[in-house]
Amino acid sequence: MTETLLDVRALNVDYVSAAGAVRACSEVTFQLRRGEILGVAGESGSGKSTLIMALVRLLRPPAVTTGGEVWLHPREGEPVELVRRSEKQLRALRWRSVAVVLQSAMDALNPVARLSAQFADVLKTHDRKITKQRVAERTAELLDMVGISPDRARSYPHEMSGGMRQRAMIALALACDPELVVMDEPTTAVDVVMQRQILGHILELRKRLGFSVVFVTHDLSLLMELADRIAIMYGGRIVEVGDSADLYGEPKHPYTKGLRDSFPPLRAPATTLHGIPGTPPDLRNLPPGCAFEPRCPRRFADCAERRPELLTVGRGQVACHLHDRERANV
Repeated sequence: MTETLLDVRALNVDYVSAAGAVRACSEVTFQLRRGEILGVAGESGSGKSTLIMALVRLLRPPAVTTGGEVWLHPREGEPVELVRRSEKQLRALRWRSVAVVLQSAMDALNPVARLSAQFADVLKTHDRKITKQRVAERTAELLDMVGISPDRARSYPHEMSGGMRQRAMIALALACDPELVVMDEPTTAVDVVMQRQILGHILELRKRLGFSVVFVTHDLSLLMELADRIAIMYGGRIVEVGDSADLYGEPKHPYTKGLRDSFPPLRAPATTLHGIPGTPPDLRNLPPGCAFEPRCPRRFADCAERRPELLTVGRGQVACHLHDRERANV
């Protein structure tokens, strides 16, 4: 088995309309290792949710994947390229190999079906021979794993708190022992205490079951605690990738530093926060150079004229002309 579970190569996603195409993800490239939690962070509109929906082929028109490849390396069998798979082939992979936890559990869960029926639907779809007794046992196991009493299997989603619904969604995603779980801001709609509980469940289940996670959020401080590595997105591109500790201690891209300094430290004395001035770029009219240049406190002439490439710097990768200068002076 290869160490890499997911290999994303130069992925492009456009939103197409009568006025033309808007590129929401541009040349996105990264790898996810087995058992790893990869965080994806950035401001609203940076392309995070579009990226992960493209990975699992859940985008709907007007969004279109216009280029690139997404390779999944399952434990058994040959590698699978997801972008060009048919819907029938994808249905066989979803939940068994790749599962998704969406941002709003109330929207993702069926409001007129009990939890037991929703778990049964998933389990029976992927195992036609499963017995009614085994469905009930598996449902109880999954709910217990996320700290929900198995008795709540008879509840409807509206009879549960927001945190319970979100944990039920995580349990549902794990129903068929997937190798990859994609999570789109699963803690945004819950309070801080419940957020901490959900993160604890994710870490414990990852350790116990060995699945990998792509975790999307705008909260970089949260990812510092949860993720092994973090990819920072801006203007539809990845601008930095590195180990969580490295990004927290010494971010290489000015945008990453701005994000870090916009959140209060979790285990340090109170300090003055410094937001990032300006607003994210209009994807319909990106500047010719670095998309962050109009907001960057360290910009210089090259930044406005030439788009930086994502290159290896130290133990990570960064797309910033500051590091072009550093390499030139070595």
